[in-house]
Amino acid sequence: MQLVTSEQMREIDQYTINMLGIPAMVLMENAGRAIAEEVLAYCRANSPRTTDGRQPAQRPAWGWDWQKHPADAKAGARQDIQASREVIRSDAGDREALAGECWLILIGKGNNGGDGLVCARHLADAGLGVRLLYAEPPESLRGDAAAQHAIAERLGLPRSVYTPGEAGTFSGCTGIVDALLGTGAKGPPRGAYASLIREAIGSGLPIIAADIPSGLDADTGSLHDPCIRARKTVSLAFMKAGLTQYPGAEAAGEVVVRYIGIPAALPPHVPGAGQLLTEASLQSGLGVSVDRIRQADGHKGTYGHVLLAAGSLPMSGAALLSAKAALRAGCGLATWALPAALLPHTAGAVPELMTAPVPDDGNGAWSEAAADEVLRLMQARDVLAVGPGLGRFPGEAGFLRALWEGIPRPLVVDADALNILAAAGGLAAWQRRDAATVLTPHPGEMARLAGLSTAEVQRDRLGLARSFAVQHGVTLVLKGARTVVADPDGSVYVNTTGHPGMATGGSGDVLTGIIASLLAQGLSAIQAAALGVYLHGLAGERAASARWTAGSLLAGDIIEAL
Repeated sequence: MQLVTSEQMREIDQYTINMLGIPAMVLMENAGRAIAEEVLAYCRANSPRTTDGRQPAQRPAWGWDWQKHPADAKAGARQDIQASREVIRSDAGDREALAGECWLILIGKGNNGGDGLVCARHLADAGLGVRLLYAEPPESLRGDAAAQHAIAERLGLPRSVYTPGEAGTFSGCTGIVDALLGTGAKGPPRGAYASLIREAIGSGLPIIAADIPSGLDADTGSLHDPCIRARKTVSLAFMKAGLTQYPGAEAAGEVVVRYIGIPAALPPHVPGAGQLLTEASLQSGLGVSVDRIRQADGHKGTYGHVLLAAGSLPMSGAALLSAKAALRAGCGLATWALPAALLPHTAGAVPELMTAPVPDDGNGAWSEAAADEVLRLMQARDVLAVGPGLGRFPGEAGFLRALWEGIPRPLVVDADALNILAAAGGLAAWQRRDAATVLTPHPGEMARLAGLSTAEVQRDRLGLARSFAVQHGVTLVLKGARTVVADPDGSVYVNTTGHPGMATGGSGDVLTGIIASLLAQGLSAIQAAALGVYLHGLAGERAASARWTAGSLLAGDIIEAL
């Protein structure tokens, strides 16, 4: 699923209207109807049972059910209406189920308000009570929004202009449609808009947002003060990038993308902001399958050999998690290069794992001299993953630089290796590698790499990930809820899998092992990073479902669910 920014959506609108010739009024009509349909779906899903104990039925299509009467369809014969009562459809039962609903439509002065006016008309036609509440006098509306206001006036839809603090504004209402501020709004809501948003939130009523919750940044997902908290957001034509990232994703509630007549393919001059990672997009966009089917005549050499340079005396578990995850993700062989003093404490912990102790002066820590042994080991391996549980040590920058510059094969850099990289001047001070390079920072590590605060990183995750990957020629995995994967060619993917229970120590080490394993199996950097992130989240969901509570999830559970 394609993501767009607010500016890209504006360009798409103009292309559709001016170049394709689809009238703006048609798009507004389609948008308002789509929003109304989602309101009706919400009402049906949350309506009480009817008096006979049955759930209200979904609205059926009008007319004959030709599948029930194929002979009549073929012959074109007319039947007596009384004899065919069962195929005469009516929405009377649906109207009865929705009779108690009354929705307040909050109308802004832009096209978002026009969408809300169309929505109100369709809700009224469906039998719901509807009231229009304008944030500003409706005379301020222009263009198609003004035309929709005129239609609403001629239909006699009840309306009023918002007065802050007026008693009874939300009285008798069962829900709210937020059609105040669309994707073109910039900065925090002001004046009557800010006051109305605060009162809408304070009402406690369910809110369905038209296109995007008012007060949410459509590009970054950051929240202005105030910002609507919606139960459902109806994103029109395309998913807005800000709806995929927290805290915006939480404020948006359930997000539904609805077709409104704008072609699903982006115009040639609009690159898009990224894509959602789904099984379909992995297959069609990146050419990788979640199933990872094995060759009938494959052997352990077919699926690659991962070398892991990781672990130290106090953090050997991180390396073990990465190594086991690499094996579980399908690589044929895995070797753990570890400080020699660790070997007696960890031997046999993962029977399938080979070990290669490196000199450590007996202290269980890494040294700059150990790089030579890692380089030697890499001559017979396909991928190096470095960082999990590595620790910090004298000569760390020289150690990592030797690996960075001396290995002509794919490299995955995580955890302490990222901190070493940042402390040694960041990527600006390091030469660009020719081989695939995947960095997997969490927001704090990303902040150190980019010279920003963690809050600044979180403020625009998609934009930062893209610019960093392009600038430094690396594939970046910016971890967290809705992990972002960015490639040097500028493509960006936002993951859709995962579970809050994965917020536990070692979860990132597992991801490092998975990505390294996929690289060893021959995938490109972007394929391995995107598929690895998706599988990691999917395994987390499976593991969490087997636990009494999400707080019980351990990183090892994720490995077992792969």
